[in-house]
Amino acid sequence: MVRTAGAAEDGPRRLRSDGLSPAEGFLGDFTRGPALFSVYDLGADQSGYPNGPNRYLIDVEDGVGARECCRFTDDPEDEPAWRGAWNNDPWCPWILKHAKAQFPRSG
Repeated sequence: MVRTAGAAEDGPRRLRSDGLSPAEGFLGDFTRGPALFSVYDLGADQSGYPNGPNRYLIDVEDGVGARECCRFTDDPEDEPAWRGAWNNDPWCPWILKHAKAQFPRSG
């Protein structure tokens, strides 16, 4: 079963894999087995004009601290960048689907 939590839900959170506060850009989280996946909005790449697509980070926590699992954008032509052992892992499509489900609903 998948457990999800929204950004407004309180709970103890450790540092993100990039060392920032877990409150920064937190969209939600979900679980699969012993792994807790957290999704963060990193904002648009502002290094060029016009700004690039919005970027997202997925961290995984399975008891040894948060580690980066994937970075992706909201541009449908961009491929997700899976980290380390997550490359070609059978869970990848499932993780990405549940990460995108954490995006705020508009309307």
